Amino acid sequence: MNKYFSAGIIATVTLILDQVTKIAVREKMVLWTSEVVIPGLFNLVHVINKGAAFGFLNSADITWQRNFFIVVTIIALGAIGMLLKSAEERDKFQIVGLGLVLGGALGNLIDRILYHEVTDFLDFYFGSHHWPAFNIADIAICLGAFAMIISFYKNK
Repeated sequence: MNKYFSAGIIATVTLILDQVTKIAVREKMVLWTSEVVIPGLFNLVHVINKGAAFGFLNSADITWQRNFFIVVTIIALGAIGMLLKSAEERDKFQIVGLGLVLGGALGNLIDRILYHEVTDFLDFYFGSHHWPAFNIADIAICLGAFAMIISFYKNK
């Protein structure tokens, strides 16, 4: 299977999973509510994030972050395309990683364009220590980056 097709399939599946789960959260949960799934460990929440990962630049008094993150994402999409073009067909970690990052980036980009913010809904915590809420796109971006680190390490 060629690298573009493989990365494209991974990106498409990631994008669909991300958007379907966000639509379900927006339709089934009231904004700023929470449902306990595993007490003391995991909640489903409906929160919005105008910033980036872990709430970076997530502030109502910043008016330029939406356009900034749209531009950054478009630049990142170009970089993903260039990395995919230079990837070796046999480097599965890099191809999978790029597909995951591509799908995740597109998922959050769609939210920013359509809703001016990103929907987050996964809330992990231990006691009073909460990890910032995140979504499927964020998971894909992190896993994709990890896969690319493995690829770069293996190929030095």
